Amino acid sequence: MNYSYNGQTVFQDAGKKLSLTNAYEYCRQIARHHAKTFYLATLFLPKRQQNPIFAMYALLRTVDDLVDLAEDKLTNGQLTREEINRSIDDWKLRLGECYAGQHRNDPILMAWHDTLCHYAIPIELPLDLIDGVAMDIDFTPFETFDELYVYCYKVASVVGLMTAEIFGYSDREALKHAIDLGIAMQLTNILRDVGEDIDRGRIYLPLEDLRRFGYSRDEFMSKAMNGNFIELMKFQIDRARRYYDSADKGIPMLQKESRLAVTISSRNYSDILKAIEQNGYDVFTRRAYRSFYQKIGTLPSIWLKTALSN
Repeated sequence: MNYSYNGQTVFQDAGKKLSLTNAYEYCRQIARHHAKTFYLATLFLPKRQQNPIFAMYALLRTVDDLVDLAEDKLTNGQLTREEINRSIDDWKLRLGECYAGQHRNDPILMAWHDTLCHYAIPIELPLDLIDGVAMDIDFTPFETFDELYVYCYKVASVVGLMTAEIFGYSDREALKHAIDLGIAMQLTNILRDVGEDIDRGRIYLPLEDLRRFGYSRDEFMSKAMNGNFIELMKFQIDRARRYYDSADKGIPMLQKESRLAVTISSRNYSDILKAIEQNGYDVFTRRAYRSFYQKIGTLPSIWLKTALSN
């Protein structure tokens, strides 16, 4: 059987038993293709931690893609909600089998099972993520930030909790800060993708915040740029940065060899907020991003900061 990703054959098993090496390589290719900032940060991890991180990303990405595909088919009438529920339940079953030592010769589940042999990552975390991404299928706007927080926790903070177990930590307080990093990153995603989400008929910002700044839902959905919207964006960016600030306090609690990678990931993601500001808060027609050279340019200062804190 050929195992292909992004149109390219990652490996061939030629009818032989799937090897763990090939399984991890398959996961690495998924991370490399989909998450460039994330992938860059993983290169600064020790080799023994890279494969588990790739396995984790591939697992979560597969679940995300499954839900996205189901959502599209539901919209187009190709699937019913009941069929989607069965598909999600089947993935939960496969995940449970993986935790029990079975992986159906699937490269992602094989790599994840091997990861579980070395790190104590409770099944509740990936199950929470499945439930979180499934919230997008029957999406309804969030009335309050507390509601948005639950969503951000499930789709992002659980990832931070899983990676914390792989990275290792000296104080369980690090887990609180890992949660905050997930919240910060997901808020950044939401702010960056405002325009794209409107095109899908969605608004992820809490409705209570729109009312606070006198910016109507109709104005939001029509992409109206005005002073009220800019103040709304400043408020959201400030909130996200407070979560990044809290997350930074947890980095020294991680094992030394993991701190550089986490700092790189956090810094490059938080810089998206700076890009939004530089774009004049126009998230309707301009996508905020950091180029590869901008990301690389941050490495010397990040390395120095991390070295001084060790």
